[in-house]
Order: sequence, then structure tokens, then C-alpha cells
Amino acid sequence: MIHCRLNPPAVCLRKLCCDSAAVSGTSWFLSEHLRLCRTRPSLCQIMALLDVLLQSFSTPLLVVLVLLLTYFLFSANFSSKSLGKEPPGPRGLPVLGNLLQMNLRKPHLTLMQLTKKYGSVFTIHLGPKKVVVLAGYKTVKEALVQYDEEFGERDSLQILHDFNKSQGVLWSNGDSWKEMRRFALTNLRDFGMGKKACEDKITEECQHLMEVLKKFNGTNNLFQRSLMEKVTFYIKCLVRLK
Repeated sequence: MIHCRLNPPAVCLRKLCCDSAAVSGTSWFLSEHLRLCRTRPSLCQIMALLDVLLQSFSTPLLVVLVLLLTYFLFSANFSSKSLGKEPPGPRGLPVLGNLLQMNLRKPHLTLMQLTKKYGSVFTIHLGPKKVVVLAGYKTVKEALVQYDEEFGERDSLQILHDFNKSQGVLWSNGDSWKEMRRFALTNLRDFGMGKKACEDKITEECQHLMEVLKKFNGTNNLFQRSLMEKVTFYIKCLVRLK
């Protein structure tokens, strides 16, 4: 009231409108915060922790953390919208996913517990990576036999892609894998794969290898690269000569 008496009516009216807008904005923010705490308690706990940490950080670091929080909120919102299009599963934390819920030493025990709640097909997040788990003989057989085209490819690991562009017999997919597999089998048959002579020569060379290994008698240089190469080379030569 004192402020209105000292200022013109137009200024006083504008001030009251700004104050009411600020109050309505604050109430909307509080209601959204409460709704988030009810629907996503894990995100609410993270926001509370960040609020405590941000009070002691510098401005550049504060900006970075705010941007990261915004990204996590948008990604969580996007994943919740697409939740109906994928198998059910436990909700995970940003970045960590469901790693805190997993028994990392025996992950199969955790997965078996999740099958009791979500069924034989469910989704988990190992860090930021989404994984669909198939449990049970019938489910795995249906996926690999009836839907072999959809489940036929191998998972692409970033380290292998950087190392060899996901090529080779072990990590390629599709037509490239079929061609490499055909080439490898053709050449291995030339070395005696699937023949009785190859089996006999491998057994004979294994006997010589065991005699050599006994001479090491517990030393640290048991498996030498040159020794393994010699064994492979001798088997190839014996099969060729046969």
C-alpha cells in the first residue's frame, strides 16, 4: 500500500501484475516439482542432491550441470513416452541405468528374479545401453527360429568397430559374414578339417605338446607365443604331407 501511494496508479498496477505473474509462475513450478517427485522419485532425489551440490560450485560448472540435468530430464521423458512400444522392465537411473539393481558377480540371478515380475521378455538398461532379455527355452527358440532375421545379427561393440570396423568371421553380419564363413570353411577343409587324418595328427601333436609342457615344471613362461605357433605349424604340415 505504501508503494502504491508513492507511485502513479499506472506504475502501481504494472507492479501488481508482475507480482501476481511471479507468484503464479512459482506455484506452477512447485506443482510440477511435486508431480515429478510422485511419479519419478529417483529423479527427484537426484535433483535434491544437485541442488545441494550446486550451491558450492562456480558459475561455469553450474551451467554444465544444468545442461546435463536438462538432457537427462528430456531423455527420461522421451523414454517414458516410448515405454509402450517396448517390453516392460524396471526403471533405471540416468547414465547408470539398472546397474545398481544388478548382481554384477552373478547377473543371471538378478535376471531370473526379474522374470518373475516382468515375464520372459523384458527390458533393462546396462548404463545408457538398452538391452532386451529373453528368458526360457520356448522364448529363445521362438526368437532364434521364427524370427531369425530380426535376431540374427551380433551386437556391435564400439571397441571392435574402432579396431576392425566390425569385420571378420567373428564379428561381421549379413552377407559379409556368409561370404567370409564360406571362404574360411573352404580353406579349412583344405587343411583337413572334418577328416580323420586331421584328428589323428592333432592328437599326435598334443602328445608332444604335453611332453614339452612337463619340462616347464611350474615356471612363469609356460605359454610362449612361439610354442603355440610351432604346434599349429606342425599340424598344418603333417596334414599337408598326409
